[in-house]
Amino acid sequence: MKIYVKVYRVQGEVLLAACDEELMGKTFREGELKLEVKERFYKGELRDVEDLEKLLEEATIANLVGERCVGKAIELGYIDKDRVLYIQGVPHAQMAKMLW
Repeated sequence: MKIYVKVYRVQGEVLLAACDEELMGKTFREGELKLEVKERFYKGELRDVEDLEKLLEEATIANLVGERCVGKAIELGYIDKDRVLYIQGVPHAQMAKMLW
């Protein structure tokens, strides 16, 4: 299985949107929480999860959805596993690098 990645470059920021391939276009709800994995935001290139390492290194902001994407970011030290939000069992994490 692959992941979708899309990179946005805006005002000096590099935003990475990434999600597990099978989650594209789906909506998840739990209580007051709603997570929409919208094609217009996430659907870029279909890549191997291993490609996240280089992409996260460059990103200043990341929005990640799915076991593979979030798991890889945890493995690489970009996401704290205790800060992951689960909606209907689907992991969602965000990252912002503080640049001094």
